[in-house]
Amino acid sequence: MAGHSKWANIKHRKAAQDAKRGKVFTKHIREITVASREGGGDVEANPRLRIAVDKALGANMTRDTIDRAIKRGTGDLEGVSYEDIRYEGYAPAGIAILVECSTDNKNRTVAEVRHAFSKFNGNMGTEGSVAYMFDRIGVISLPAGTDEEVVMELVLDAGAEDIETLDDETVEIQCPPEVFNAVVNTLIEAGMAPESSEVLQKPTNEVALSDDDAEKVMRLVDALEDLDDVQDVFTNAEFPDSMFDDPE
Repeated sequence: MAGHSKWANIKHRKAAQDAKRGKVFTKHIREITVASREGGGDVEANPRLRIAVDKALGANMTRDTIDRAIKRGTGDLEGVSYEDIRYEGYAPAGIAILVECSTDNKNRTVAEVRHAFSKFNGNMGTEGSVAYMFDRIGVISLPAGTDEEVVMELVLDAGAEDIETLDDETVEIQCPPEVFNAVVNTLIEAGMAPESSEVLQKPTNEVALSDDDAEKVMRLVDALEDLDDVQDVFTNAEFPDSMFDDPE
């Protein structure tokens, strides 16, 4: 049965905006650097790095740029060292916000994130203040027309928990983070390369917003996404369908 994944769609919307703003390369470089620092520079042995490289190639980043980012991460090339950090807080209407960053300067990043919350009527929270409202899960998307039954037979043994065909006919797989790599590898080995695959923060309960509140929350989300150090922003907002309409 087809479903509708709004919490994933908002990320796709933001990814499109990042590309238009010309920020996509910066974000890819940081993710590749962090992934290679944490898991090594071997793409085949480091699933997080493989996903980051695939995304970068999909954005038309050159192999030379990717290789330099990997070498920075492994220490084979001098350069800026990045680390992951997460901030929590509330948007207008009491909406929970998780902000995942990759930074070489925590003081700069926290100041910029705090300023965005303040400017757009949100509030920074302490560690753990909203994180409990989200579950970290792996989400893998396969192209439209993929046979859901075939996918189910492949990935259930690998630990996948939910397989669903969405309204656009793509097949979405959800799984615990600890089996994410196994599920992705199973699909790749079967010749079913994912269109996208990442570990996300999924809200346990979404809060429906009016058009007015949705605009207020989106202004804060946009401001946070505009920050160079921000990699992802997650909310428990249920935005109106109109928020996902393609711009004319």
